[in-house]
Amino acid sequence: MGVNSITLVGRAGRDPEVRYFESGSMVANLTLAVNRRSRDDEPDWFNLEIWGKQAQVAADYVRKGALIGIIGSFKLDRWTDRASGEERSKPVIRVDRLELLGSKRDAESGGGSFGGGFGGGEPSQEEVPF
Repeated sequence: MGVNSITLVGRAGRDPEVRYFESGSMVANLTLAVNRRSRDDEPDWFNLEIWGKQAQVAADYVRKGALIGIIGSFKLDRWTDRASGEERSKPVIRVDRLELLGSKRDAESGGGSFGGGFGGGEPSQEEVPF
C-alpha cells in the first residue's frame, strides 16, 4: 500500500491559466510559492493542476499573490519535445482540495508579496475569530 498526499500553503505565483474542453470540463494551472522557515532562503515553487469545480473556484478567486492551501497528489507529466524529439518531464501537484486562506484585504490589494511570511500587521475585523 502506498500514500501519495501533499499538503501545501503558499502564495499563487501567477493568475490561473484556465482551459475549457468540449466535454464541459475545465482545468486551471498555476504556480505556488511556499516560503521556507528562514527568510533568507528562496521559496520552493510547485506547479499546480486543478480540475472541475475547484478549477472554477481558482479561476474566479485566485490571483497572483493570493494565500491558498492545497491538498493533492504528486504526478510526473511526460511528453516528447516536438523540436528536439527528446523525452521531457515536469513534476505537477494534482489538486484535490483548494482552500482560499487570505483575508478580504489581501484579495483587494492583490495578495501582498512573497517576502516576509504570511501577512503581518494588525488583523482586520474579518480575520479575528471571535
